[in-house]
Amino acid sequence: MALLRAVARGEVAPEGALDQLALAPFEAVADAAGDVATLDHHRALRQGVPEVVYGAGKSPAQAVAIVGRLAVRGEGFLVTRADDGMRAALLAAYPAAVENVLGRTVRLAPDEPVRSHCGRVCIVTAGTADLPVAEECAETLRSAGVVADRVTDVGVAGVHRLLARASQLAMADVVIVIAGMDGALPSAVGGIVRGAVIAVPTSVGYGASFAGLAPLLTMLNSCAAGITVVNIDNGFGAAMAALRILGSRASSNVTPDASSNAKPGNEFGVAT
Repeated sequence: MALLRAVARGEVAPEGALDQLALAPFEAVADAAGDVATLDHHRALRQGVPEVVYGAGKSPAQAVAIVGRLAVRGEGFLVTRADDGMRAALLAAYPAAVENVLGRTVRLAPDEPVRSHCGRVCIVTAGTADLPVAEECAETLRSAGVVADRVTDVGVAGVHRLLARASQLAMADVVIVIAGMDGALPSAVGGIVRGAVIAVPTSVGYGASFAGLAPLLTMLNSCAAGITVVNIDNGFGAAMAALRILGSRASSNVTPDASSNAKPGNEFGVAT
């Protein structure tokens, strides 16, 4: 979209734009040992959010090479599960990037501001120990232009803390509930809100939590109807599910108009 706007403003010649588009929809990234990634440059066109780089299993040099191909197109980037060395390498290469130590992410804003999705998201955590997953979730949402509300440390061991925030939760279109231990919080939230609820089990807990398996099974067996459950510690996946829900809501609010006077819409299908 930024490239097309640059052509419209006369800043980029059509021939130059064609050269850039020739790289789409995907591009191989290689290092001295050979190919290390194949970037999907058209993912934002299809889904509204560019490809996100999963840092685990990659070397710092590989991560820098991969995000470089995103940054040069003005798309910015988000790297998740980046360890200390990888975050340091990314910040050295891109001083304007934002590091989230707790969430283990590095995010570079795109050249043009991202249009925010239509709707409101609230991230709820059962305990302080769940915050690393919550931060990964929040950074993923920020990369798509969504700044989520936060409700922290309201687990069912003191359910009055949750009930005291019920009015705030009711205002959200999507509530992401992050909990370890017994994993009961999503059921409590699901029973008091109307919006979509996405549950994230975390690996927080003592031995019988089985590194997050116990809360995962609790959430899958929730008696609160309609709760969506993602994988253990998967704050990124919860954020992406929320963005898909918001995008679907925006598209469903469009009334088809077959006349030639139909109003144009933004990339989320909302008439402007």
